[in-house]
Amino acid sequence: MPSRARISIAQPDLLMQAALEAFRKLNPAALIRNPVIFVTEVVAFAVTLLLLRDISAGNAIAFTGQIAAWLWFTVLFANFAEAVAEGRGRAQADSLRRSRTDTMAKRLANAADRTAFDMVSALDLKPGDHVLVEAGELVPGDGEIVDGIASVNEAAVTGESAPVIRESGGDRSAVTGGTSVVSDWIVVRITAAPGSSFLDRMIALVEGAERQKSPNELALTILLVGMTLIFLVAVVTLAGFASYSGVLVSVPVLVALLVTLIPTTIGGLLSAIGIAGMDRLLGHNVLAMSGKAVEAAGDVDTLLLDKTGTITFGNRMAAEFVPLGGASPREAAQIASLASLADETPEGRSILALARQAHDVAIDRPDDPAIRFVPFSAATRLSGVDMDGRRIRKGAVDAIRAFVGQEAGAMPAPDGFDAAVERIARSGGTPLALADGPRIVGVIHLKDVVKPGIKDRFSELRRMGIRTVMVTGDNPVTAAAIASEAGVDDFIAEATPQDKLAYIRAEQGQGRLVAMCGDGTNDAPALAQSDVGVAMQTGTQAAREAGNMVDLDSDPTKLIEIVGIGKQLLMTRGALTTFSIANDVAKYFAIIPALFVAAIPELGVLNVMGLASPQSAILSAVIFNALIIIALIPLALRGVAYRAASASSALARNLAIYGAGGLVTPFIGIKLIDMAVTAIGMA
Repeated sequence: MPSRARISIAQPDLLMQAALEAFRKLNPAALIRNPVIFVTEVVAFAVTLLLLRDISAGNAIAFTGQIAAWLWFTVLFANFAEAVAEGRGRAQADSLRRSRTDTMAKRLANAADRTAFDMVSALDLKPGDHVLVEAGELVPGDGEIVDGIASVNEAAVTGESAPVIRESGGDRSAVTGGTSVVSDWIVVRITAAPGSSFLDRMIALVEGAERQKSPNELALTILLVGMTLIFLVAVVTLAGFASYSGVLVSVPVLVALLVTLIPTTIGGLLSAIGIAGMDRLLGHNVLAMSGKAVEAAGDVDTLLLDKTGTITFGNRMAAEFVPLGGASPREAAQIASLASLADETPEGRSILALARQAHDVAIDRPDDPAIRFVPFSAATRLSGVDMDGRRIRKGAVDAIRAFVGQEAGAMPAPDGFDAAVERIARSGGTPLALADGPRIVGVIHLKDVVKPGIKDRFSELRRMGIRTVMVTGDNPVTAAAIASEAGVDDFIAEATPQDKLAYIRAEQGQGRLVAMCGDGTNDAPALAQSDVGVAMQTGTQAAREAGNMVDLDSDPTKLIEIVGIGKQLLMTRGALTTFSIANDVAKYFAIIPALFVAAIPELGVLNVMGLASPQSAILSAVIFNALIIIALIPLALRGVAYRAASASSALARNLAIYGAGGLVTPFIGIKLIDMAVTAIGMA
């Protein structure tokens, strides 16, 4: 499936907007949500006050001024990282917002009468209103189809250009505001109030307005706050030690020491990592309602999938013509096509499609008053045509037997008829019989078709350590046939909503994380109970409300991408945390010797970088501390590449790459900056 267009961070307008937003985020009331950067802002403000004092007293201000400037840059760069991530979401939201126009709607006075309607603004529609939407018109709001069938273009929501069929009844009755009807007509009962439609919620979520921190992110925030407090106490203690040792350490120097030692790198990038994870999901046409759901996806053990509409297309489709009684395959296809010309159901349309594709039989409905068409009805369970003295019918086996029995010169069922019917039924399909007047000429095999390529995708999930379980209301024979064809690990037949809930709770009781993919109202309780509830966009409103993710492509195997992004989010956060903490070790070697080498010459051995002077060492560490945040923004937004591996090997890889990198990079970076600031006379 094509994914939604990604927004590049290199777009000049996006970077300009993020730069402006970085200044707006200096508001302490907003910044306090990021404690590490909030502390940095507080000490930057304190150094700025000292700078203003020195200016008024006529004291030398070069060193203090540079420290103040780079502290503010550190705060701004952290804000910029978050603003870039949010900016990509806003750019995605703008493209969605353009589809939410002031659409006019045909509000019906009576849902049963399509001729009497008032033209009203879509913004004036209320839940319970019925609207008529015809070809070429936009669906004015979220709702359920109560009458009609239409081809609907959902590109405004899904990014998929191919129209889909929506019809009243079943699990394909939900429509979304902003989509457009391509053909035919539908009557829609509005289910969402203005401002609370699915599209409105998408816009709000994409913009990050409703994003909440996940438990993992909260735990990491607590760790960062704890480390900040520890280093704050350490720096204050160090000031007393310096005074006792006879070393004069200024407040700007102590502030510089504090800011370079507290985990500003991960603190500045933490929000950007979470926002970018949700944005990467959107790039795969999956809307995540919370960061918690994205993280939970990274640890999923079991995946439950509803069969109808999730593993299969949902509608029974013609898969085979079985000719009988001396009829040829092409003759059976012709009779099936003639009998289906008046059948407007999905099954009828699939019969015409199979005849055209498999037997090159394409019959248009003739415009001849002498021809009598018999449309399909639930009462007769037949459809057909009377033409040229022939009475051609297609329908349920018992209905066709009764029809043939009423014909003059009725003939017994041909050899092989009962065997063909039994074979189709045992395989989980539905047999339809074909009759040409008094004789039965064949059987049509209708089956709930498994979506193409799904078996290979389930094999990939298995390699990722995820067990797939199909749940269906079908009998065990049908369920076993579909499960074997789809390639799932297990199945639950004749499943009720209570059965699905019980299975999920049992798995969770054993410490497993469970994902559920579904599209029907009967899936809603299981979607709500599961750790990761992925609702299909083609499903009902109840299913989409219950899930914490919505797959806009309605592809159940999309969980492969969801799991990969969840693992990638956790790995990115772990990698950058490792890098940030390892950074601090290197900064000790830059700053501590610079502070105390005069009073304690023995500390000179720790000056392994050979920095030019105490002032240049401190200034270089502060500059590096600010610039490294900018340097890591692309990695935070793109994420660490996911590779299937155990937790221990992932930890070893993190330590080898990002732990070692966090140690080595500051030594190189601070030394180069020290050489630069010394060469240009900044220190």
